[in-house]
Amino acid sequence: MRPTLAALSLLLAADALAAPATPIPDASALRKLEAQYTPVDLVVDVARLPAGERRALALLVEASRIVDGLFLRQQWAGSEAMLLRLLDDPSPTGRARLAFFLRNKGPWDRLDHDRPFVPGAPPKPEAGTFYPPGTTKEEIARWNGSLPEKERALATGFYSVVRRSPTGALVAVPYSVEYQPELALAASLLREAAAATGNASLRRFLETRAASLLSDDYYESDVAWMELDAAVEPTFGPYETYEDGWFNAKAAFEAFVTVRDDAETAKVARLSGELQEIEDHLPMDPAWRNPKLGGLAPIRVVNELFAAGDGRRGVTTAAFNLPNDERILREKGAKRVMLRNVQEAKFKNVLLPISKVAVAPADGKRISFDAFFTHILMHEMVHGLGPHGLDRPTGRTTVREQLGSAYPAIEEAKADVVGLFALHRLVDRGVLPKELERTMYATFLASAFRSIRFGVNEAHGRGVALQLNWFLDQGGVEVRPDGRFAVVDGKIRAAVESLSRELLTLQARGDAAGAKALLDRMAVVRPPVATVLGRLGGIPVDIAPRFVTAEALTAR
Repeated sequence: MRPTLAALSLLLAADALAAPATPIPDASALRKLEAQYTPVDLVVDVARLPAGERRALALLVEASRIVDGLFLRQQWAGSEAMLLRLLDDPSPTGRARLAFFLRNKGPWDRLDHDRPFVPGAPPKPEAGTFYPPGTTKEEIARWNGSLPEKERALATGFYSVVRRSPTGALVAVPYSVEYQPELALAASLLREAAAATGNASLRRFLETRAASLLSDDYYESDVAWMELDAAVEPTFGPYETYEDGWFNAKAAFEAFVTVRDDAETAKVARLSGELQEIEDHLPMDPAWRNPKLGGLAPIRVVNELFAAGDGRRGVTTAAFNLPNDERILREKGAKRVMLRNVQEAKFKNVLLPISKVAVAPADGKRISFDAFFTHILMHEMVHGLGPHGLDRPTGRTTVREQLGSAYPAIEEAKADVVGLFALHRLVDRGVLPKELERTMYATFLASAFRSIRFGVNEAHGRGVALQLNWFLDQGGVEVRPDGRFAVVDGKIRAAVESLSRELLTLQARGDAAGAKALLDRMAVVRPPVATVLGRLGGIPVDIAPRFVTAEALTAR
């Protein structure tokens, strides 16, 4: 049952009493924090689409707005009460807090180690609201281990929360029950969008996804999403598990409403045919390679019209690789979705200004949008490569389950560095142009500083800090006398391959202790990096999308 507003207020008050004293930024400081995100209008040409598709887009935007509320509930039980309080505060400080709350999807600054910025906010709950208040990670783990296989699958699965029954016993509650009012409304809007579209594959996805929201069985709709072939390209549902800091097991709701870029999609689609060849040559024990990847592995280049929930908090997502369900990955592979207009905005407004400060002038001349875009593409493709399922004496398990809380940062680092390994291999084989060899490492180096600014408490920033320190230690990157960083051409490729081997081996072994030790040692901001970061104060950390086309479509 959904908590009442009164109950949420009591929880908020109790959390405030328990929270340690933390300096709270005033209105002026909050405006400076908000200025870290430079406003960018995301305009998408929808005039060429039939009226039915434009109607479907508008309904998808309406459904996606529901996702924002769901995501807030998944993070903290006091989120809704605090949001209502901020909405009722017309003061300049209240307006500034509200704006930054909406930016971060909660009262914690995601760029500053989740520092609270609203009075009464507790430390960010490590495990969100996926588990009962007062429980511990160890208690949940013991309970999970005591359950019969079928019950354990529900309790540890993507689409359930753990609650206490009236008797105090732990029970697994499906998402379709926990979030029933919101999911029923979202499903209704998806069915309306399905009725509006003239595209059969889009209609199939929307109808099956509406059913999934009410049944918690996402298999059929995940397959339909993988096979979607339409100008309107939506992503909607519970996917990423970063908000579950205990077990990396519970999926947070997110939504992306996009329009396919047919010309760019055609250019990159041929790379999906190279995945098996890359897998066959990954720098790890051949016994761990997958001899038969899932067959579809589609790539879509799209322009973002709207995003919500876990897809729109803090730093803006530039690409994603879904679904995470191991059954789909084994059978179909994973779909890579590239948000081209978002990437162009990040490159122009953030990466290029950073490059002028962070990297040596010679490397600055090598930076290109094509290298930036292609590496992000390969990052998403590589998420589907390497070890995923593991056999243990106790049965089949996954790398995600074995690495636990270390998994997100290790997986993001793997996707980055093995992506560089794969790009160089494709250049060697003539699949990609030779020019990319000259531009990709310098572009990645500049982008590393962009990512570390997201914070090393965040999976992507933590993974990049690990990579940059590894490259420095291996001599693939060096610090020049003026403090700027430079690629060492004769050593960078070997450094990339050695780190690829390290990360893939940790994953193949399910070595949680080794992964944690590596992150503790290497996923840190060293003094030379901190010096450069200190020089970037006048450069935006990221973009703040304004969804002007979405607003026009849904205007009444």
